[in-house]
Amino acid sequence: MNSAQNSNVREGNLPAWHALPAKKVLEDLDSSTSGLTTDEVTRRRQQHGPNRLPAPARPSRFIQFLNQFNNVLIYVLLCAAVVTALLSDWVDAVVIIGVVLINAVIGFIQEGKAEKAVDAIRKILSYEALVLRDSSKLSLPVEDLVPGDVVFLNSGDKVPADLRLFQSKDLRIEEALLTGESVPADKSTEPVNIEASLGDRSCMAFSGTMISFGQGSGVVVATGESTELGKVSAMLAGVETLKTRLTQRMDEFSKWLTGAILILALCTVVFGLALRDYSFTELFFASVALAVAAIPEGLPAIITITLALGVQRMARKKAIIRRLPAVETLGSVTVICSDKTGTLTRNEMTVTTVLRADQAYYVDGAGYQPQGSFHVDGNKVEEGKDELLLELARAGLLCNDGSISEKDGNWSVQGDPTDGALIT
Repeated sequence: MNSAQNSNVREGNLPAWHALPAKKVLEDLDSSTSGLTTDEVTRRRQQHGPNRLPAPARPSRFIQFLNQFNNVLIYVLLCAAVVTALLSDWVDAVVIIGVVLINAVIGFIQEGKAEKAVDAIRKILSYEALVLRDSSKLSLPVEDLVPGDVVFLNSGDKVPADLRLFQSKDLRIEEALLTGESVPADKSTEPVNIEASLGDRSCMAFSGTMISFGQGSGVVVATGESTELGKVSAMLAGVETLKTRLTQRMDEFSKWLTGAILILALCTVVFGLALRDYSFTELFFASVALAVAAIPEGLPAIITITLALGVQRMARKKAIIRRLPAVETLGSVTVICSDKTGTLTRNEMTVTTVLRADQAYYVDGAGYQPQGSFHVDGNKVEEGKDELLLELARAGLLCNDGSISEKDGNWSVQGDPTDGALIT
């Protein structure tokens, strides 16, 4: 891979792959249209690491527990507990500390469950790519890709890494994730100007974008955090996390309450000394008692329990809330933007109707499981009896680049979902 580093067409410190001919890119990456060997992939994976974005640093469980106390009102309650204990009022001190601990434990347990659920969903949603290894097409986890791998793209696929295209057949890719353009970009294999922006690099396919139409193939030029998506992710990692509206209002209330309590305590001391012949010690204890009585010890627990109930109700609706305060914010949401493929749909195509000039066949069955039958006017068509239907099915197979396979009872397609539907 040293030749790639020595390429004289560069963008900053990296080769400008979009400005190089596809043949030159393959040479610079020590690859070919036949793909890499398994041994070479192992060596490159050790050099480049897995093809995934770095996960954000997750605090330890102990730090996560301590974060439950990171609230102005909790600070006020802890101070009240300390003062109450110094006054030997052990019952009130234990009650306040107990309320604070219950509040922290509920939040800690709920967030722990949510994180485990999110991790499980990430594993389920991990996808595979059609790759050429040792001159054979294989469906592999995207994490296994390395620079130099040859990847095949079909309609409905998500691009698994940054690719330099060397084959394109009516290929169009949705790149709104990176460029903001809602119209899919037409792709070709010809190099473009070195100064071209991301949206104008027609010979490139970028990680995370979606194939809206056509087919293509390309060589991996960047993986993981080296991709354009990885660069965006790195920039977003430094963005300050905003507090929810509920958290902001609780902080404001806590500050207001603390100020009001201090003013009342001070007024108690001043009026007691000025208008009554009380000692300073008596007034101090009276002020502390007033301050402790004014603090709503049960408020944090009430809020946490209410939010936890909201989280459980959302979980029953198959929605996972990672942070308790987000439940309140969710009530203000008016629009949810979501990727449709594989999220709201199963990313499967199914043939339901076959039309002939003089006949309509209705097909039952769903997904890629090869089970089902043809019906005409409610009557089942016997297998092999309709010659025209057989010819039509044969044409669908001959004009097809896909395949279907079964694993652990689940059928999946390798290639275009439409091709998979025709094969099924």
